[in-house]
Amino acid sequence: MKIGVVLPAAQGEGVEGMPGWPDVRAFALGAEERGLDSVWMYDHFYYRTESGELEGQHEAWTIVSAVAAVTERIEVGTIVLCTGFRNPGLTAKMAATADEVSAGRLILGLGAGWHDPEYDAFGYGRDHRADRFEESLQVIAPLLRGERVTFEGRYERANDAELAPAPKRRIPILIACRRRRMLRLTARYANAYNTAWYGAPDERLEQQLAALGEALEAEGRDPATMTTTVGVVARDPTREPNSDDDPEFAGSVDELAKALDAHEALGVDHLIVVLQPMDEPSIEWLSKALALRSGE
Repeated sequence: MKIGVVLPAAQGEGVEGMPGWPDVRAFALGAEERGLDSVWMYDHFYYRTESGELEGQHEAWTIVSAVAAVTERIEVGTIVLCTGFRNPGLTAKMAATADEVSAGRLILGLGAGWHDPEYDAFGYGRDHRADRFEESLQVIAPLLRGERVTFEGRYERANDAELAPAPKRRIPILIACRRRRMLRLTARYANAYNTAWYGAPDERLEQQLAALGEALEAEGRDPATMTTTVGVVARDPTREPNSDDDPEFAGSVDELAKALDAHEALGVDHLIVVLQPMDEPSIEWLSKALALRSGE
């Protein structure tokens, strides 16, 4: 099972105030040096709390490309890119270029979006999000396969469009979702599926993975061809929490190692961890659990 971490590119994640590029870079390099398999970036303009406070975040593609340029081995993914924020042809073009920068380490995570204040503030349509998402996929997926695309939908269109240069490989598409229709789209178009956020495996996770299995069966898709990824929120209990919200998991290194083993036993292929706080001591805590799992 692969294990990755989400990058600290939003306000209050690991540092006082807003993390800068040096913080993001150091975190990504620390993850790579400790043998983790992947780093991941959210895609938001910001998050507006219920009280109206804005929590800032850096732009996803810029951070992904920068991290791809300074790392050598670790996979770099989006968790997940909102298709509603960018034209699908542009998304495919940016993915192909970022994959070139990373020498074939990009995972293109896609989602339909959910945080309404972003849509309203910047003028994006948030009606029929699943319909918009499906149309985007019908442009993005074939472009990334090196095909020419002509498509006329209600929201998206392409006219004999192609990527030049074409991607050097089949860039994996990951879709994060929960509901039945989105699961069917995942089974139809994606190489990987993500569900989040959890701690140790529980009944919610088992039900969601079962729902994915039903979608794969309905689409006539071999489950062995789908990579299953799960998002986990975790904190070393010896560290002070960086918010009033308790993480899904807080336990010792030994307990964390057992939780990771439990996910693997459930059939999870790739675990994506949100560390609280997002800093190098937390990466070290996670890496100790990984060493314990491997018997090092």
